[in-house]
Amino acid sequence: MNDITVPEYTHRTVLLDEAIDALEIRDARRDGIYVDGTFGRGGHSKKILGKLSTWGRLIAFDKDTQAAAVAEQLSAEDQRFSIVHDSFATMAAVLPSRGMSQVDGVLMDLGLSSPQIDQSERGFSFRADGPLDMRMDTTRGMPASVWLATETQENLEKVIRDYGEERFAFQIAKAIVARRAIEPITSTGQFAALVAGAVKTREKGKDPATRTFQAVRIFINKELEELEASLTQAYGLLAPYGRLVVISFHSLEDRIVKRFMASKASVPQPDRRLPIRAADLPKPAMKLLVRIKPSDTEIAANPRARSAVMRCAMRLPEVAA
Repeated sequence: MNDITVPEYTHRTVLLDEAIDALEIRDARRDGIYVDGTFGRGGHSKKILGKLSTWGRLIAFDKDTQAAAVAEQLSAEDQRFSIVHDSFATMAAVLPSRGMSQVDGVLMDLGLSSPQIDQSERGFSFRADGPLDMRMDTTRGMPASVWLATETQENLEKVIRDYGEERFAFQIAKAIVARRAIEPITSTGQFAALVAGAVKTREKGKDPATRTFQAVRIFINKELEELEASLTQAYGLLAPYGRLVVISFHSLEDRIVKRFMASKASVPQPDRRLPIRAADLPKPAMKLLVRIKPSDTEIAANPRARSAVMRCAMRLPEVAA
């Protein structure tokens, strides 16, 4: 991993201070163990390390090979930090194997990093033409171009509709099948033009390909499945009063996070006609703390922050792991 060349790109970490404040790393909690589920370019990780004591520990995850290479450099400089080149959905297996049965906080920033978007060869963006890849980890899995060449029209439509919330999913899927019968769809520019030709109307200022690119990226990287798995794993690892902080960037992610936290913060209501003591009433597993969106100032400085939503919940001690 150390011989990987990492291009220089500027990345602005969204809701940086708000996320670190939500973890509440102070007093005895400075000695704790924390997880950064998506290292990116290290904005959150470096801020967390700045809060930890000499005895504190931070373990980060990232599927992106370039991000992991940057993290390796930080690991060499700071012995409190370590990186796992894998999905945060592996934390339930990785942490106990390293002697970490509980953690004091888990942070997940679900957004793409600016280097991923800005490098045309990664295939995440239609702003510049490049290979249609879209994999977070380019060493594993199927590139988007291969999936588009082999998937049925029915499944193409389902993915574009469900993951992109695209009302023209049928027309786009039909256009993909028609085009691939003539020539392979291998570049982002080619794919974006195809989608634009199938989408009849779109909101002002929004590119016709936005929803479809989102849908294919989510599917290729199994983003929603990994998010659901990681939320459950994070909850299981959190120590009493440990914080779970999640920053999402589109409604599908935020809906999953909101429902998960709400389910842990609520309890079934007992039949009022039954004689149940207060001490025997079911207790919530988590407490909802904050929901924050970027300020106008942050959005003006970093327009990519516009859709971000941060939610934080705390594990309560009444419920056993």
